[in-house]
Amino acid sequence: MSVSGLCQICEAKEGRFTCDNCGAFVCEDHYDRTEGLCADCLRLVRGGDEDRPGGRDGPDTADGEDDVGDGDPGPVSD
Repeated sequence: MSVSGLCQICEAKEGRFTCDNCGAFVCEDHYDRTEGLCADCLRLVRGGDEDRPGGRDGPDTADGEDDVGDGDPGPVSD
């Protein structure tokens, strides 16, 4: 059986892949072959909002590492 139709994410390109997680029919631009996931599920798995720099925790610090949740409360004033 052959399946055809538009990508369920962009609705512009031909869908060629099915997401292993949600079953969405998506185009090559919205499919990660390594993970077998559509762009929406991949975003959920990675736990971030890819539209924001640095993901959901915000931008990285100047040292290149994300200090969110590192246990350091930062500067403390008396």
